[in-house]
Amino acid sequence: MMVLFLVTGAVVGGILGELAASSSLLSGIAPYLIKPFPVFDVPPVAINLYVIKLVIGFALYPNLMSIIGIIAAVILFRRF
Repeated sequence: MMVLFLVTGAVVGGILGELAASSSLLSGIAPYLIKPFPVFDVPPVAINLYVIKLVIGFALYPNLMSIIGIIAAVILFRRF
């Protein structure tokens, strides 16, 4: 359940960051809120099984608003 809270917090924080970027009130700090920080990057690996081709990779580039969303999700999870 906590993983679901964390993922939801990250997604909602990212969406709020994108909304803040288009806002004129937060135009001064918006670039800092939505700048992605590379944390984890595994390049895609292709596996050809001649019937199906699988491409597997993973990248994690959170922005500051996503991190704030994760922190808020942890606080809400612990409270409820």
